[in-house]
Amino acid sequence: MQPTPTRRLDRGALTLGLCALVLASAAHAVSLRDDTAGSGLDFRYANGRSGAFYFPEIMGAGVGVLDYDGDGRMDIYLVQGGALGPDADPAKRPGDRLFRNVTPPGAAQTLRFEDVTEPSGIHATGYGMGVAVGDFDNDGDDDLYVLNLGANQLWRNDGEGRFRDVTEEAGVGDARWSVSASFADIDGDGLLDLYVANYVDFDFVAHKRCRAAGGGETDYCSPSAYHGVADSLYRNLGGGRFEDISVTSGIAAQPGPGLGVIALDANRDGRLDFYVANDGKPNYLWMNQGGGRFVDDAVLAGVAVNTDGAAEAGMGIDAVDFDRSGDDDLFVTHMRNESNTLYASVGDGWFEDRTARSGLAASSMAYTGFGTGWFDVDLDGWPDLFIANGAVVREPEPPAAEADYPYLQRDQLFRHNGRPGSDAALRDESARAGDALAVRGITRGLALADFNQDGRVDLALSNLEGPARVLRNATDTAHHWIGFDLRRRDGTRAVHAEVRLLDGGTAPRLLRSHGDGSYASARDPRVVFGLAAEDGPVAIEIRWPDGKRERVTTLAHDRYHRLRQGDGEAL
Repeated sequence: MQPTPTRRLDRGALTLGLCALVLASAAHAVSLRDDTAGSGLDFRYANGRSGAFYFPEIMGAGVGVLDYDGDGRMDIYLVQGGALGPDADPAKRPGDRLFRNVTPPGAAQTLRFEDVTEPSGIHATGYGMGVAVGDFDNDGDDDLYVLNLGANQLWRNDGEGRFRDVTEEAGVGDARWSVSASFADIDGDGLLDLYVANYVDFDFVAHKRCRAAGGGETDYCSPSAYHGVADSLYRNLGGGRFEDISVTSGIAAQPGPGLGVIALDANRDGRLDFYVANDGKPNYLWMNQGGGRFVDDAVLAGVAVNTDGAAEAGMGIDAVDFDRSGDDDLFVTHMRNESNTLYASVGDGWFEDRTARSGLAASSMAYTGFGTGWFDVDLDGWPDLFIANGAVVREPEPPAAEADYPYLQRDQLFRHNGRPGSDAALRDESARAGDALAVRGITRGLALADFNQDGRVDLALSNLEGPARVLRNATDTAHHWIGFDLRRRDGTRAVHAEVRLLDGGTAPRLLRSHGDGSYASARDPRVVFGLAAEDGPVAIEIRWPDGKRERVTTLAHDRYHRLRQGDGEAL
C-alpha cells in the first residue's frame, strides 16, 4: 500500500498499452454477469469506520470457496469486520458467514446460495481479514483457517455440515495481524502444513494519524508508519496438532509487511516453495531446502523488486504458466501509480519482469489492485487475468457521489491474445466484458470458482463497506473444455498436483491444483482447461504431490473428471 517510485514507462511501452486497448478480440465477446441480486448472497463487509482512520479499516476483506458439504458444488465463506477500536466488543460484531451453493448445474442457471452459518456451528466474530481452505486432517472434508486482526481461528469440518473451533488444540492461533495463508505439504509427508502471511504491528495505543499527499485531509497511513512482523510457518504433526517452525525454518528471520502468499515449486526440484508479496518492501521467495529449512532467493531469482529496482506495494498474487513455457509465472498487484508486475519464468527458478512488454503496465497505473487470479474466461486455451481494485488513499478526483468515501475503483479483466511471444499479449477488455465491470467499489477479495459446473469459471468478490458480489461467466462460446478434480489414493484432495494437457506437437499446457493466492482469499482447487475448437479425446500427464507421474488418455471433453492417483498409467 505504500507509494513507491513510479515505474519508468518509455514511449514505446505507452504506445503498446494504448494499442492493446484498441485490439479487440475477433473471437467471442466476454460476458461476466452480476448475479448477486436475488442470488441469496446477502452480505456487506462493515469495516467499522468511525472517522479515526484506523489502518485496518482500509485493508480487509477476503472471500473463500470450499465444498463444505461434499456435494460437488463450491460454497462461499465471507469474513466480516465490524466494530473497531480499543473498546470494541467482539460480541457485537455480526460475524463471518457461510453460504451453501444451491445452484442447479447448467450454463444458463442463475447462481443461488443460502446462508447456513447458524447450522454450521461457525461463530467467528474476530475482525476478519482473510480465509484459507485445506483438509488439514485428511478426513476428506474442507477445513477453514480464518485470519484476523488478532487471534486466527482453525475450523475443523466434521463432514456432517458442522464445524468445530480447534484452534487451541492445533496450536495455530497467531494473535498478530494476519491477512493471507497457504496450506501446502512442505515435507512430503502427506499432511498439509500452514504458512501465514502477517502484516504490521498495528495496535490502537500506537495508532498514528496521517494526511493525504501534499498535507491535505486526514487519510489512512501507509505501512511505513509501522514495523513489519515476521510470517509464521506451522508444520502439521498429524492428530490435529501443528508445530510452530517459524524460527527454525528461517521464515521468522525476515520481518516484513506480508499480504499475499502462494505455494509453488519455483525451481522444479520437487519441493514446494513460498512466494510472498510484501507491501512497500522487497518480496520474498522462500526456497525449500528440505528438512524444514527455507532460504529467501527473491533477489537472485529476479522477483524481489521490479525491473527498475523498486520495491512496490505488493498485495495480491497468483501463479500460472501464462506463456506456455512449462513453468509457472508470477503476478503481483500493486498501488496506484505503480504498475502491477508480471514476472515471467525463464527456467530453473529464474524470472524476468515482462510487465511493460505484456501490455499490463500502462493499463494498471490508475488503479490499486488487491485480489487477482488467472482463468480462461473464453475457453480459447489461454489464461486471462482478473484484478480486483480499490484505493487505499483518497482518489484525486472522485465522482461527486463518492466524495464522502473516495476510495472506489472499477475492476479489470485482461484477455490473452493467444500469441505468447508477441508484445501486448494481454489487453484490458474490462469495458467489453459487460456492465458488471462498470460497477465501482473498494474490492479486496477475489475467489475463482465454477459455481454452476459449466466449465466457465465464475468469480466471488468482497468489498469494503459494500456488498459481496458473484459474477457468473456467461460468455457465449462454442469452445470446449475439460476439468479435473484431483484426488490422492486415499480420496483426499491432491493439492498442488500439476496437470499437463498433451497437445501432440504443440507445447503442453500446464495448470496446478491449488486454493491459495489472490488476496486474503481461497479459490476452487479444481483445474479447468479451455480447449477452443478441439473436440477429440484428451490426454493429460499428472505430477502428483509425491512427485510420481501418470498419464491418462481418451478423456471426454465438456465435463469434470474426478481422477484418483493410480487411475492412470505410471510414467
